[in-house]
Amino acid sequence: MKKVLFAIPTLGGGGAERVLVTLLNNLDAEKYVITLFSIFDGGINKKFLNNKIHYKFYFKKLFRGNIHLFKIFSPDKLYKIMIKDKYDIVISYLEGPTTRIISGCTNPNSKLLNLVHIEIDNPKVITQSYRNMNEVVNSYNKFDATIFVSNTAQIAFQKTFKNINGNFLVKYNTVDNNLIISKSKEQVNDVNFDCNKINIISVGRFTEQKGYVRLLEIINSLINENIKIHLYLLGKGELENKYYKFINEYDLNNYVTILGFKDNPYKYVRNCDLFVCSSYQEGYSTAVTESLIVGTPVVTTLCSGMEEMLGANNEYGLITENSEEALYQGMKRMLTEPGLLQHYKEKAIERGKYFSMEKTVKAVEELLDNL
Repeated sequence: MKKVLFAIPTLGGGGAERVLVTLLNNLDAEKYVITLFSIFDGGINKKFLNNKIHYKFYFKKLFRGNIHLFKIFSPDKLYKIMIKDKYDIVISYLEGPTTRIISGCTNPNSKLLNLVHIEIDNPKVITQSYRNMNEVVNSYNKFDATIFVSNTAQIAFQKTFKNINGNFLVKYNTVDNNLIISKSKEQVNDVNFDCNKINIISVGRFTEQKGYVRLLEIINSLINENIKIHLYLLGKGELENKYYKFINEYDLNNYVTILGFKDNPYKYVRNCDLFVCSSYQEGYSTAVTESLIVGTPVVTTLCSGMEEMLGANNEYGLITENSEEALYQGMKRMLTEPGLLQHYKEKAIERGKYFSMEKTVKAVEELLDNL
């Protein structure tokens, strides 16, 4: 049996963390001894790990300035302090501090992998976890493979980091389609969806990347045009108070509801008429994937992975340019053009059948077996 370590900063409420837990829970326990190392203990997704996964952490709580602290120590020193044990395969599951730490592995018998989950067109996204660009290049060049969650994420990375060489692969995120469909059919008891309005939902961390401020601006504009809508935001994050302030300032309390984090987001998405992704950046959006699986039509900005999911010609969802004006026009069209919402609902149901947990887990196992 191969000993495999996956490393991640935390098991917080993001899509990548949820995808990782789904993957680990479904890898063949007869073939691999799986250990999950989290730099910081806790996180909403920790409770979903099954008991066959060995769990380790270094710090009990997340603290400010941790990136600066880590940069005091070299990658090999951090690996020796935090990881210690020997593994056949060591995987950094998110770009950033764990990639730097894992690059410090000095065991010649360990195969090293890292995953990139976002489309990176600005080196600062990664370099803030490193001392300088030379260290970034040296770290990434120590890995046996760099894995991207979409083709566009790989293309952006190669354009941004021309000095990083290596084995570049694309492996799509693992989602448990059968579980998602089953849980989406559970009853919603804490929300009364208004059948006289078009109910819109978005799911994600409340961070700048997700573009929820511009989404709220768009909702305000659409309401002022007497389009009957209600927006539900499902998630948590540091910008939550900013959203509440906007909602109060523009008197949107009857039109926008912040639901917070939910263990089962799927039943809310299934009961809404439209899913909107307003992100500035994505890798391969878990939330959009889940929306298609439950049959809720999608409007999204053009970011990494969307054309792979929805088609370059908007076959399975409506993709707009990545600007507030373009997203506004796309949402308005979806909400007002006769028959368009129903058309994309049918296409979402069709496309949702494409996503298979068995297929993506098998692809990862083949990668681990062939290293």
